[in-house]
Amino acid sequence: MIKKPYNTPSLFSSLSDMLNQSHPLYKLADKIDWAKFDTAFKPLYCQNNGRPSKPIRLMCGLLILKHLRNLSDESVVEQWSENAYYQYFCGMQEFIPGAPCASSELVHFRNRIGEKGIELIFQESIRVNNEDDDDEHHDTAFIDSTVQEKNITYPTDAKLHKKIVRKALNIVHKLELPLRQSYTFVLKRIYRDQRFRHHPKNRQKALRADRKLRTIAGRLVRELKRNLGEHSVHKELIERFEAILAQRRHSRQKIYSIHDPEVQCISKGKEHKKYEFGNKVSIIRSATGLILGAQSFRNEYDGHTIEASLAQVERLTRRKIKILAGDRGYRGKKEVNGTQILIPDVPKPSDSRYQKRKKHKLFCKRAGIEPTIGHLKSDHRLGRNFYKGVAGDAVNILLAAAAYNFKRAMKALLHLLKII
Repeated sequence: MIKKPYNTPSLFSSLSDMLNQSHPLYKLADKIDWAKFDTAFKPLYCQNNGRPSKPIRLMCGLLILKHLRNLSDESVVEQWSENAYYQYFCGMQEFIPGAPCASSELVHFRNRIGEKGIELIFQESIRVNNEDDDDEHHDTAFIDSTVQEKNITYPTDAKLHKKIVRKALNIVHKLELPLRQSYTFVLKRIYRDQRFRHHPKNRQKALRADRKLRTIAGRLVRELKRNLGEHSVHKELIERFEAILAQRRHSRQKIYSIHDPEVQCISKGKEHKKYEFGNKVSIIRSATGLILGAQSFRNEYDGHTIEASLAQVERLTRRKIKILAGDRGYRGKKEVNGTQILIPDVPKPSDSRYQKRKKHKLFCKRAGIEPTIGHLKSDHRLGRNFYKGVAGDAVNILLAAAAYNFKRAMKALLHLLKII
């Protein structure tokens, strides 16, 4: 008689009976306190008006899975209908072959809960890892900053002027406004002359084409402004067009993107990438490899980000960091609110051999934050920020850090199971 290697589940079995209960995602789903999210986000919904909302655990689970698996909104919704572990993680009791929601509902949910709601998810990721960690491991932490690049093309004046022309013509055709000249054939010649500008023979021709394109863009914007009048829904967009046309190479507070004007140009001194366009983020990592703080800034000096970053860590963990080690970008700060700031420097003449060796080991361990940032960028969607605006900058870094912590907890659970 041939025996089956496993029991065949019936049609009425739940996901908890069908799935492997040793799977890290299964274990993580049972370890997260989902009731905390329900209690915090329930007041954001109207109880007696509008269409019934999706379960809060479902939406929070989709956000976590998106950054945990490095997926887009569309991909995580599509894969959810194919993956039973994803469905159990989001609180489903039975397998559902259809999509849980439209991908746009994730956008609305992020806007609904805001930065404070995303920070609550990040706080839960810290709590999940803290259950097995010693309190003393959080006495010493490491800090570093990096650039969170925005999803924009490399900005040049010619690209921005070309987009202004296209957007102005689109508004004219959409509203059927009068237009003295569309410059259709002139623009074709200008775009052709702008090609291969780095060849010595084409340099002057490309510069003349750039100046002509700026002139045409200015004419179209002025004519559009006259036809629309003062009280128009496109007033803010036209003001942005005028600011871009007025700025020059060395202007301050330049606009690098039409759809996202808050983008900053940040120079970190890298050999392979001189300028990065986005915003600066600060990461605080514990000695055990857990991310305790992740906060978004604009383009502040690294030393000026320490106080806000430490305040976030104390708010989320209820603990105060005693020693914070950073690189030489944080020079100028020795102590912040009782936390000692250490940076690599020439040893003091009074330091003993033991003290020198201890500091050397500390700064060698501080270098471990660099691969952490690398994993955040390559595995958890920090390398390219697709969320819009300043709020999107804050949301992306918090979700990336939360996904990193959740993945660390999954690895710890898997290692524990192997030992058992």
